[in-house]
Amino acid sequence: MAGKPPFADIVAGLPASVPFVPPEETERRTGVTINLRLGANESTFGMSPRAWEAMQNAASESHLYGDAHCCELRTELARLHDVKPEHLIFGSGIDELLGLIARAYLNPGDAVTTSLGGYPTFNYHVEGYGGILHKVPYRNGKNDLERLASTAEKTGSKIVYLANPDNPTGTWFTAEELQAFRSRIPDRCLLVLDEAYIEFAPAETGPPIDPEDPGIIRTRTFSKAHGMAGARIGYALAHRDTAAAFEKIRNHFGINRMAQAGALASLKDPGFVRKVVQSVAEGRREYAKLAEELGFSAYPSATNFVAIDVGSAERAAFLRDALWQRGVFVRVPGVPPLNRCLRVSVGTPDERKAFARILRETAEKAMK
Repeated sequence: MAGKPPFADIVAGLPASVPFVPPEETERRTGVTINLRLGANESTFGMSPRAWEAMQNAASESHLYGDAHCCELRTELARLHDVKPEHLIFGSGIDELLGLIARAYLNPGDAVTTSLGGYPTFNYHVEGYGGILHKVPYRNGKNDLERLASTAEKTGSKIVYLANPDNPTGTWFTAEELQAFRSRIPDRCLLVLDEAYIEFAPAETGPPIDPEDPGIIRTRTFSKAHGMAGARIGYALAHRDTAAAFEKIRNHFGINRMAQAGALASLKDPGFVRKVVQSVAEGRREYAKLAEELGFSAYPSATNFVAIDVGSAERAAFLRDALWQRGVFVRVPGVPPLNRCLRVSVGTPDERKAFARILRETAEKAMK
């Protein structure tokens, strides 16, 4: 019998885990069917009708590879962001882009700074390429910018990661605060600014895009406000030399024709995205009011979800599991103090009404 080929040392030493257990897997394991899918921050408002039509038309060409350079989409995004096309990097969502960033910048043993309880897929990729994570706890429900910068300096980190607006809290920083943070990061440390939820944030949230700054990569996605999570398409804004380096390692045919067509059509339908953003803002206010009525509190949010602090990790776990038994999928962050929270996506008005009713009924049991 042939011997078993050994895995690479990095892979062999990794825990048997993934960043998120998909809700479909939990459905199969528990036998519960999801009726309200409010745990993955997908947009239940759907996508632009123009995007839907464009994707249907492109489906007839799905026997062909997609344009490896995403030329039409690249041109439109360059126009919208006032950058040259060579400053854009494309991937199958921000998740793939984070993996490419880790691969491009990290050698085994290199230090990386992030927040304790921040987006776990980034950590997943860092560890997958042998990086060493240094995690800074949140402070007052927000990323601790001062400690993130000082930790990056003390550890000699190659990368510091910050989501703005944040996942899982929904909190955010202004452009001025981010520029001050940027100035405190060591020169040879890359800032990865994850802006997956930027469309939902106040206008003053994002600092001006400087395509000539080699020390920052900003990631964006069509999964949230554009309602195209299943199409798997995202992009990054970076220095042209950074983008050129990614050409050496990226999956050149990783974005299919339907995704490219849908994303381009969605960009040309800004009115649809504005309506989604407006409805989400209304839903955030409803969730905050609901939390107050139940004796809980909601974190201020500039995303398409709200983190509701229910008072304790035990109560949060109880409510999550009880809601699941009634077909409501929400998530609870994995580390203190964030594990006191239910993270709930802002759904349609009908979904929000149904969620409020079920949470009220479930919370009565939790408070007894």
